[in-house]
Amino acid sequence: MRKKNKGILILAIALVLLLAVYFGLRAWNAGQEEKEAAEQEAATVHVTDTSADDIVSLKFDVGNGDLEFSKEDDQWYYTPDKDFPLKQSYPEDMAEAVGSVTADRELTDGDPTDAYGLDDPVYTIEYTDTDGNTTELLFGDMTGDDYYVMLSGSDTVYTVSSSVIDPLDHALDDMAQLDDYPSIGSGNLVKEVISQNGETTTYDSEDEDQAEDIAAVAGGLGAVTLSEAADYSVEDKDLGMYGLDADSRITVEATYTQDDEEQMLTLYIGNEDGNGNRYVMLNDSRIVYLISDEICDNILNA
Repeated sequence: MRKKNKGILILAIALVLLLAVYFGLRAWNAGQEEKEAAEQEAATVHVTDTSADDIVSLKFDVGNGDLEFSKEDDQWYYTPDKDFPLKQSYPEDMAEAVGSVTADRELTDGDPTDAYGLDDPVYTIEYTDTDGNTTELLFGDMTGDDYYVMLSGSDTVYTVSSSVIDPLDHALDDMAQLDDYPSIGSGNLVKEVISQNGETTTYDSEDEDQAEDIAAVAGGLGAVTLSEAADYSVEDKDLGMYGLDADSRITVEATYTQDDEEQMLTLYIGNEDGNGNRYVMLNDSRIVYLISDEICDNILNA
């Protein structure tokens, strides 16, 4: 019995020693990682060092035209048109990118700035922080995969990876937050009511005589994709040019089921655009979409 207890004691001591070694190595590794991260950070050359949360405006042109964004109450807007449905992830990523630009190299004893194309920059990126400080980045010629970059008002030239531009390289249309469109088909379409010029046509799934009509209109409703827009923030005074004013448009009210509950979708269908599409609006949205004539005809059972 004593030998058995002694053996257990030895095993327990060994386990304690192994645990001590394990946690000791773990702590040492963590310390080494922190040390390496600190050394790497110390060696990093920051061209800009502004928290993305502190950036309240952006202005630049990296090949997609002049773009300007501003932030109010933690909400980003397209400055020339605050009604533009801006997807927030785009300016957030842009602020993150321009606020933390790091250099591959800092040039010392270099040539005059005109030798790097910085007297006539190919790109200029400007941002302002919450304290009103404005930072302007000038991008000159390329060297390999890097740009020569300089801060306005400084004479220090850096080389910066061309990937810095990537989060900014989007056309305005690409940054639109389009409306969600429901999944509708003959299996969940309950009823469709079409109204125009005081006349109403109803297709009801409970009417067996309208089975083919319901299948046709459901096919049209199910084929809609909201991917192309003619106007992202139409004003009431301009609805007439699209045939979407109250006196001209066709109103389609589709009742459908989703998660065993009835939902209502309202579509307004306007004029043809001359290119095989019609102007369409969804519910209370201010975006005017382009939907093919064929799909609209199916929705209207034309």
